[in-house]
Amino acid sequence: MSLEQAAVREAAERVFGAHLDQAVGYVELLERHGVERGLIGPREVERLWERHVLNSAVIGEQMPEGARVVDVGSGAGLPGVPLAIARPDLDIVLLEPMARRVDWLAEVAEKLELPITIVRGRAEERPVREQHGGADIVTARAVAPLARLADWCLPLVRPDGFLVALKGASAADEIERDGAAIEKAGGAAPLIVECGSDVLEVPSTVVKVRRLPPKARSRKR
Repeated sequence: MSLEQAAVREAAERVFGAHLDQAVGYVELLERHGVERGLIGPREVERLWERHVLNSAVIGEQMPEGARVVDVGSGAGLPGVPLAIARPDLDIVLLEPMARRVDWLAEVAEKLELPITIVRGRAEERPVREQHGGADIVTARAVAPLARLADWCLPLVRPDGFLVALKGASAADEIERDGAAIEKAGGAAPLIVECGSDVLEVPSTVVKVRRLPPKARSRKR
């Protein structure tokens, strides 16, 4: 949907506030380069605001002030770039394994003057875990099923921190299917949370998993 549509503009103004110009700049970059660089599909260009950018930014509702956040498999910068624009208080790392996407993210950060850290790597790699572990929040969007996400991402989360995974209508089914794997990876019982219900026609659905402290995990066994 275009920002020219009143409902989308109102939502964007509420979500991004004084930083709306940066969000507009990000969408323009995606419109100009996203398809040719393999970041988004052609059909996504017309619905960047509601389906991707606003959808990503509102999950900041689940993140405390000044939180350290790692966006795993950042790709086109979703959800990390909209989060960085809407919540400049967050300390955000964009983690992405593909060199061409890392280059894209670096260009976006430079053009939009975003104070984010961009790292080429995978969540399961030891150097990544050593350098960027202990995050308050680890987030991911369209990366993998919950079982794999928990296995990859929870080791990056500090005890009592959270994995916040953007999911859609499949959230409940994934939890039912992958609950045992999440517990095995060190997670508490997952919660389904809706974000942006006061600004978006269709709120974002996230699955929120707390990383249990080691003692709590051992007691459960």
